[in-house]
Amino acid sequence: MAKTVEGLYYSESHEWVKVEGDVAVIGITDYAQHSMGDLSYVDMPEVDDELAAGDEFGAVESVKAASDLYSPVSGTVIEVNEELEDAPELLNEDAFANWIIKVKMTDQSELEGLMDAAAYEAMCAEA
Repeated sequence: MAKTVEGLYYSESHEWVKVEGDVAVIGITDYAQHSMGDLSYVDMPEVDDELAAGDEFGAVESVKAASDLYSPVSGTVIEVNEELEDAPELLNEDAFANWIIKVKMTDQSELEGLMDAAAYEAMCAEA
């Protein structure tokens, strides 16, 4: 069963979103890091990059796979987690404690198109 955190939003492409005012804190789910194995690299956008919901914003790579990252919301990148540049394995240690980017959202109604923890768990169970 997929490990989730209540109160977060989840995308079909296995990103999570934590809302802090008008900022979306975005990371990958425990299910995603577990299926990829030991992560060796995280590719992230630049601060001030503009993203639309569904845009590719980077990638995570492991020994066995590479997976693109997609923004669940539209907005401007205001921060990237620079710790991941030297320590991508932090995502394996705790996918929910280690975010990848923070985005100042331009349309909070996009959150309505994302899943809650129960819906995400159900989607992963069908995979």
